[in-house]
Amino acid sequence: MGGERAAIAEGERAQFIPADATPGDAALPESAGRPVSKRGPFAGPVRYFSRAALSRALAREVARGTPFVCLPVLLGTGAAFYFSLAREPGWVTLGFCLALVSAAAWLGRSRPVLSFLLGGLLVFSLGLVAAKLETARASATVVGSDVTTRITGRLVRLEHMASGRVRLTIALVSTQRPRLNYPPARVRLTARAAPENLRPGDGVAGLARLMSPPGPVRPGAYDFSFVSYFDRIGAVGFFLSGPQRVELEGRQPLLARAARWLETARGALAARIRTAIGGPEGEVAVAMIAGFRAGIPEEINEWLRRAGLAHILAISGLHMALVAVTVMAMLRAGAALFPAFASRVPVKKYAAAAALVMCTLYLFISGAAVAAQRSYIMLAIMLAALLFDRAAITMRNVAIAALLILLVSPHEVVGPSFQMSFAATAALVAGYAAWTEWRRQRRFHDNPPLGGVLQSIARYAFVFIAGLAATSLIAGTATALYGIWHFQRATPLALPANLAAMPLVSLVAMPAAVMAMLAMPFGLDGIFLKVMGQAIGAVIAIAEWFSRHSPLDAVGVLPLSAFIAFTAALIILVVATTRLRLLAVPLIILGFALTMMRQLPDVLVAEDGRLVGLNLGDGRLAVNRARPSGFTMEGWTRALATEEVVKPAAGGAGFSCAEGLCIARHRTGAVVAHARDADSARDACGVAMLLVLEDAAAENPCGPDVATITRRDLARRGAAAVIFDAEGRPGRVSFSFEEPWRPWHAHRAWSRAARGLPSRRERGD
Repeated sequence: MGGERAAIAEGERAQFIPADATPGDAALPESAGRPVSKRGPFAGPVRYFSRAALSRALAREVARGTPFVCLPVLLGTGAAFYFSLAREPGWVTLGFCLALVSAAAWLGRSRPVLSFLLGGLLVFSLGLVAAKLETARASATVVGSDVTTRITGRLVRLEHMASGRVRLTIALVSTQRPRLNYPPARVRLTARAAPENLRPGDGVAGLARLMSPPGPVRPGAYDFSFVSYFDRIGAVGFFLSGPQRVELEGRQPLLARAARWLETARGALAARIRTAIGGPEGEVAVAMIAGFRAGIPEEINEWLRRAGLAHILAISGLHMALVAVTVMAMLRAGAALFPAFASRVPVKKYAAAAALVMCTLYLFISGAAVAAQRSYIMLAIMLAALLFDRAAITMRNVAIAALLILLVSPHEVVGPSFQMSFAATAALVAGYAAWTEWRRQRRFHDNPPLGGVLQSIARYAFVFIAGLAATSLIAGTATALYGIWHFQRATPLALPANLAAMPLVSLVAMPAAVMAMLAMPFGLDGIFLKVMGQAIGAVIAIAEWFSRHSPLDAVGVLPLSAFIAFTAALIILVVATTRLRLLAVPLIILGFALTMMRQLPDVLVAEDGRLVGLNLGDGRLAVNRARPSGFTMEGWTRALATEEVVKPAAGGAGFSCAEGLCIARHRTGAVVAHARDADSARDACGVAMLLVLEDAAAENPCGPDVATITRRDLARRGAAAVIFDAEGRPGRVSFSFEEPWRPWHAHRAWSRAARGLPSRRERGD
C-alpha cells in the first residue's frame, strides 16, 4: 500500500517538473546515482563544487523560479544603495544609467549569462529610480530651526501616552505670530491634555513649540529625521498652551472624511478595550487590536524587548495570520457540523474569502501601519492563492509582496520593520520547504496514526510545541541580525520565552480578540476581552521573569561590512534551493571575523553639543552631565555594550567639571574636554587632545594640535563619534552625515547653530 501511494505521489509531482529541468530532479537528491570517487579525502568536495556541478545547480535554480525570487532582492539593493549615497544623484545621471543598462540588456539578450547579469543590473537600476521618485514625491517641508508660534490645524490622530499626556498629529492650516513662510504640512505635538470628546477631523489651535525632527544619537543609528521626512512630519514639539477646539472653514474632501470616520472608530474601539480590561493589560490589548502603542508603560516595553516578545505589540504577520487562521478554523469547523453542506460546497475557499475580508477590516482598524500593510499584502496573496487552487506558502508569494512594497515605498528597505518582517517570513517559508523536501526524500507519508484518544492528543501537543519551537528558532535567528544592527541588543532567552508565551497569544489572546470583534455589535464582547486581558497579564508576567533572568542585552555596534556579509548569507540561505546554499558559509565566517575586528567608538558627542560620552573600556561610560538625556544614554550604552554610567564627580574616573569646563582622561592617556564657550576652553588647551565646544559661534582657541568639534559642526553634520589611535590622538572622527545634504537633511542648513550664530538663550534674548 505504501509503495503504491509513493508511486502515485511521484506521478503527480512529475506533472510539475519544468521541461528544461534535469531528469529526476524532483524525485532524487542531488547526489543520487553518481559514482563515489576514491581518489582522496578532498575529491568529493572538489567535485561537489566543480564547474559541472555548479552548472547543474544553477539549472535547477532557474527551473525552480529562483531568478524571480531574486527580483525584490535586487530592487531593494538598488533602493538601499540610493539612500546610502553621500550625494543626491541627478535625474539626468540616473536616466542616462538606466538607458545605458537597458540598451546593454537588449543587445546582450542572445547570450544567456550576459543577459542574466545585465537583467539583474537593470532591476538594480530600477530600484535606484524608484527610490529617487519616492523622495521627489515626498518632498516634505521641515522646519529648520526651533520656533514658537500659534498654530491652527486639523487633528489627524490622537494618542494617549503612558505618562498621562496626549500626542496629536495635526495637519497645519495656518500659523500666526510669527507666520511661517514655509510651514510643514503636518506636525506631531504632545500636550498635557486634550479637550473632551476631541475627535480626528476637528480643528485645534494653540501656542506650540516646533522643533526639527531629531537626527541619529550617533553615526549609523536610527535616523528619526529620515523617517519623518517620508511620513511627511515636518516638525515635532509640544503645546505651551492649549490645544483648544476651533471651527475650521471649508468642507473636508471625501477621502479626509473617510479617514476621520476611521480614526474616530479606532479611538472608540480603544476606549472600549481600556474600559473592559484596564491597566497595562488593556494598553497591550489596544496595541494588538487598534495599533495604539503609546499608552504602554515603558517598563513593560522593556520587559518585552529583553525577553524577545516585543513582536506581539506590532501588527505584523503573526497577528494577521492568527486572525485568518481563527476565522478559517471557525467556519470550517462549523461547516463540518453539516456534512451534506460541506460535501457540496468548497468550504475552504469560502473560509479563505471570509478570512481575507476579516484581515482587511483588521488592517484598517489597526491603523494600516506599514508593517501591517506588508503583512496584509503577503497574507492576501496567500489567501488568494487558496481561492485559485494555488500553493499558498511559497517564496514566490513572499517575493510578490516584497516587490509591491518596494515599488510603493522603497525607503522601507533600510528600516528595521521591513527587514525583520521579510527576514522572518522568508526564513520560515524556506524552512518549511526544506522540511517538506526532507520528508519527501525519506518517503514519509501522512499515514493515519494508531492509538487511543490520549495518544492522539499527546501527539498533536508534541507537534504543536515542536512547530512553535522551530518557528521561534528560525524567525528569531533570522531577525536577530537586524535587531543587533538597528538596536544593538540581543535576546538570548527569546526561544524559551516564546515557547512559554506564544501559546497564550496564539490560542487564547488573538482568538478572543477576533471573537470580541465579532460579538461587539451585539454588546457581547466583554467576556472575550476579559479572557484576552487575562492571557495578556500572563504574557507580561512571563516577559518580566525572562527579562530579569536574561544574561545579555546590549551587544555593541555591528560593523556595516559584517552586516552586509550576514545579510548576503541570509539571502543565499533562503533563496537558494540547491547546493548553492553552501556559498553562505564563507560569508557567515567573514561576518563573524569582521565583527571580532570591530572598533567601538571611544567618544560620542550628541548633536546639540551638550552631552559627551567617554568609553572607559571596562563596561562603563562616563558623561559630562549629571542629568543626561535618557533616550540618548540608552542608545549610547547599547552601542558601546556598557552597563554603568559614570556621572561627573570631583576626582576619580569620569569627568571633572568646574566653571563651564569638563575634563576626563581616556585609557590611552588622551584628555577629552567639553567647554561651554571659547573662554572656558582655554584652560584645557595645554592638555586636551579633543575639545568639544558647546558654542556654535566659537572658533578653536587651542590651535591645530587640538582636534575640535563645535556645535556648528554638529548642527550641520549630526552626532559625532571619535576613535583614538594607539598614541591617544583622535585618529578617526565621523559624523552622522556629510554635506552636501540629502533632501531629508536639507533643513539643517537653516538652524542658528548651523549658521554659526549663538542661540537666543546664549544671547540673553
